[in-house]
Amino acid sequence: MADPKDQEEQETTTTEVADDPNHDPHYEPIVSLPEQDVKTLEEDEEELFKMRAKLYRFASENEPPEWKERGTGDVKLLKHKESGTIRLLMRRDRTLKICANHHIKPSMELKPNAGSDRAWVWNTLADYADESPKPELLAIRFLNAENAQKFKVKFEECKEEVRKTLKEKGEDEDDEPDKVAEKLEDLSVKDGKKEDKKETEKKEVTSGDKN
Repeated sequence: MADPKDQEEQETTTTEVADDPNHDPHYEPIVSLPEQDVKTLEEDEEELFKMRAKLYRFASENEPPEWKERGTGDVKLLKHKESGTIRLLMRRDRTLKICANHHIKPSMELKPNAGSDRAWVWNTLADYADESPKPELLAIRFLNAENAQKFKVKFEECKEEVRKTLKEKGEDEDDEPDKVAEKLEDLSVKDGKKEDKKETEKKEVTSGDKN
């Protein structure tokens, strides 16, 4: 049988602990896990802009094609400290899964989405949200027109900064599509010459057989 005096002291101690707002009991964890340094790949970049928004992509593969929500979260404009490149990065709330990740190019143009003053639409030839690059038509919507305008102003500033960086390096991003087209055209011409040569050889062989 418990001593009434000991029981009374225990109850008194329990009451004092419950009444003490500064009491912070410490319990050692059963399993101790080492701390891990999780890298976001943003460590070498400077954050130029950050604002909450909702992102959409145009699903042209659907029938009929439609706008599909990609996620809500913070859209960022990040400048690499060494290369000077600037990219747009957006992660979903809570999961932090990437829903947009592509470089800003001088040729990109923000256009109003269906006449809305708080949404923009633009194209990118290589978005890495799904790891492998692919062209996307994206739309972003902000809380109000003021926030949307702030994004546009910063987006345009980034385009101009990228243009200057390319010029300093002796590169011209706007010429790249023309160069690709020239290569494709040249390839088509060469292939066409090969086909003509094959056709000529075929005719010569056929003519020889008749003789």
